[in-house]
Formats: sequence, C-alpha cells, structure tokens
Amino acid sequence: MGKPTGFIEYLRELPVDRAPLARIADWKEFHPHLEEKRLRQQGARCMDCGVPFCHTGTLISGMASGCPVNNVIPEWNDLVYRGLWREALDRLHMTNNFPEFTGRVCPAPCEGSCVLGINEAPVTIKTIEAEIIDRGWEEGWVLPQAPKARTGKKVAVIGSGPAGLAAAEQLNRAGHLVTVLEREDRPGGLLMYGIPNMKLDKREVVLRRVELMEQSGIKFICNASVGDNVEAQLLLRDFDATVICTGATQPRDLPVEGRGLGGVHFAMDYLTASTKSLLDGGPHNSPIHARGKDVVVIGGGDTGTDCVGTAMRQGCRSLLQIEILARPPVERAADNPWPEWPKVYKLDYGQEEAAAKFGADPRVYLTTVKKFVGNARGELESLVTVEVKWERSAHGQVGPVEVPGTEQVRPAQLALLAMGFLGPEQPLLKELRVECDARSNVRAAHGRYATNLKGVFSAGDCRRGQSLVVWAINEGRGAARECDRYLMGKTDLP
Repeated sequence: MGKPTGFIEYLRELPVDRAPLARIADWKEFHPHLEEKRLRQQGARCMDCGVPFCHTGTLISGMASGCPVNNVIPEWNDLVYRGLWREALDRLHMTNNFPEFTGRVCPAPCEGSCVLGINEAPVTIKTIEAEIIDRGWEEGWVLPQAPKARTGKKVAVIGSGPAGLAAAEQLNRAGHLVTVLEREDRPGGLLMYGIPNMKLDKREVVLRRVELMEQSGIKFICNASVGDNVEAQLLLRDFDATVICTGATQPRDLPVEGRGLGGVHFAMDYLTASTKSLLDGGPHNSPIHARGKDVVVIGGGDTGTDCVGTAMRQGCRSLLQIEILARPPVERAADNPWPEWPKVYKLDYGQEEAAAKFGADPRVYLTTVKKFVGNARGELESLVTVEVKWERSAHGQVGPVEVPGTEQVRPAQLALLAMGFLGPEQPLLKELRVECDARSNVRAAHGRYATNLKGVFSAGDCRRGQSLVVWAINEGRGAARECDRYLMGKTDLP
C-alpha cells in the first residue's frame, strides 16, 4: 500500500451530515462530501492486511461478510490515497455497475469485515466508494458504453430494480439487444420507489444512470406489467432469452384484529406514494400522509427506518417504532465475532431525526401489536401493544411469547407495516409456469440462474429472497453471464 502506517496515523473520519432538524425540512440527500485531503487520508488507512476480507462476499451465519460484488477495495483505496481518481473509478466499475447506488444505500458489509475493524474503527470504504463515482460523474468520466458489435440476439429483462439493471447493462455490453420491462411509471424498481429521495436522489442519481443506459442502447418500457397488459407467453416467443428480476415484493402482513381499518398500510405502499407525489411536484399531496398524525412504524430494518424518515419530513405529530427483537448490544456479542456482520445498536438517520425532534430514540423493543382500534368511521385511532419474550418451544423452535399484563394503548392514526417480505408475487410466475422453491422464490441454482424453462433466467430478490441491493447487482451480473453463455455458447462477461 502507498501508506503502510496510514491506519496508525489517521483516525476514521466521516463527513458530518446536515443537522437532523434542518434536513427534515426538505427531501434532499443529507450526506455532504469530504474534502480531498481528508479522503486521501481515509484511503491511506487501508492496511496491507495480507488477506483482505472486505471483498470476500460470503455468507456467514446467514449474513453478508465482505462485499457481495467482490469490489477489490484495497486497490481503489490505494489509488485514492495516491490521487489517481480516474484509475480508481475504472477499478471500481470493473466489479460494480452502479457504485452511486451502493455508495449511498448499502449497509457496507465490507466495513463489517475490514481487518482494521478487529480492534480499531474500520476503513470508511462506503464513503470512499461514493466519492469515487460522484467525482467520475462530475469530471465527465462516466460515459455511455455501446458495444462494438451487435449479436442480433434479443433479451427481455422483467423488472428494472438493481438486479434487472445490472443484468441489462451486462447483456448490452455483450452485444445483445436488451429491452427492460417495468410495471411502474418510471424505471428503477426498488431504487426508484422503495428507497426515499433523501437517501437516494431519483433525478440526479437513479434517472441519470438509466438515461446513460438508454444512450448505450438499452430500451426501457414502463407501465408494462408482464402477465397483465403484456402477455407473458408472447414475450417468450418474441425474445431469444428472458431474465426475471421482479424482486421480492410480497409484504409480510400482520393479521390481527382491526387490520382492515383505514390508516393501516404496508410500508412499501407508503414509500411509493410519497416518492411519486414528490416527483410529480406535490410532496404534500401523497394519498398516504403523516401530516399531524401519531405514526407507528411496525418493524425495523432499512424499510422501517425509511418510513421513519419519510414521516418526519411529512410533519408527523409523534412517532413510535416497534421492534419484536431485543435491543442489540453496543458492541459485538461473543457469538457475533469478526468478520460477521456486526449486530450492534445503531442510531440510523431516521431515528436520529426523530430523536432530535421528539427527544428520544423512537424504538421500543421486545414489543408487538396485539390489535388495531378504530373509530366509528372505520379509521385507525390507536393500537394495543404487548411486550414479548423469546422462548424455545417443546419442539425446539424459538419464538415470541406475550408477557401477561404488559398491554398498552398507544395513539396512532397511521400504522406502517415494515416487517419484511415473503417472496415474489406469484401471478407472473404461475402464468409462465416457472418452478418455485419451498419459500416461493424462483427455483434457479445460484451460479447458474437458469429456471426450469429453456432460455429463462432469474436473479435478485425473486430468486434469493429479500436481500441487499448489492446482492441484487451481484446476481444480475451472474444471470447476464449465464444468459450470454446460453445464447452464444460461451461468454466473456465477468
């Protein structure tokens, strides 16, 4: 490495986000840039560690350890330290099609497995990644990449989330004619409507990349719901191959008393409505709005945090977030060693904003909702929560058990269900007669991505289940490689 003692000389440093009470007044991204001198120092902290776990991209204890797209992180950290930004961008793009997405929304499993993180604060990998690609856009280094020759083969990609976009870009680079079909009114899938604007800007980041892909020769068709207004069997007939990247969009429900009351919504419906209204010019005209309401977010994770941040910007009166799990420890537990993903307490951006506005972290742990209570008009006005403890049953299964006498009535006119996803929606898969596994995901072996239908491949959350954006990019690239091999008999795609 260019600075062998950098990890000793420099402390971990992140750019200071805009103040929470200031940023909830708008929908702009809140992460500022770090000046170049300090960025280069952060790159210098990358150790000559011998075995860089940061780019292993493996699953340990069911969680990502290291970068799932296998970014060769030490190389571009060193290039940044030496001021070679263009070379750093080229190295980053070799493994990651969309670093402007992962540099903003990825939880950074690379940092969780950083060797320096064993006994010091890890390298600021995510920040450096975002800075490399942002500089690339600013300098005009990110250009359309049309293939030198076309194969004449036509490929349909169903879904334009991170897996679909990655598959489309790689297949286009191989020379195939790629058409991406998206059922929403704008391309981007989860990136467009599942992640709010303050975390990932839609016009300046997502649509900018989509427009570049169009300039490279990829065709996008929106409002195209395959199996509804686009006949699935005709699609298979008209294209030489198809890649299914529809995501895991079937939300987990909470079937308790009062579930049908007005004001109880799935988190993704809420986030989608908010972003659509923002892009259409009226952020306060969303059909599901938190203005002046007591809001309860049920479930943690990134989706729950995004609901918190969105409700804060919509002007909620109060906010509560309910987690069925116990509060994580401040430091790694003994059964959560490096290089596993660190399951530790974290005050994310949404909770930080709620704490600044209302005085405390909005989360309550080891709690669940027992029932929703409505008024005479069928609208939600409160809910009943109960504390739980986790116990092992006679059959050896661990699950939550209610603690008697801990019921509480809490005000709520808007409840958002952010409890994860059960898998892909089934109508399209049933119409195509695509086989699914026991978890309702598309049956397609990892590494091959081929379904039971000839010439039909699958990647991303619809194949692996709910996961990270970076895993979706990994799978989209892999499915493109196998699709290209199917079409041409061999492949040069990485």
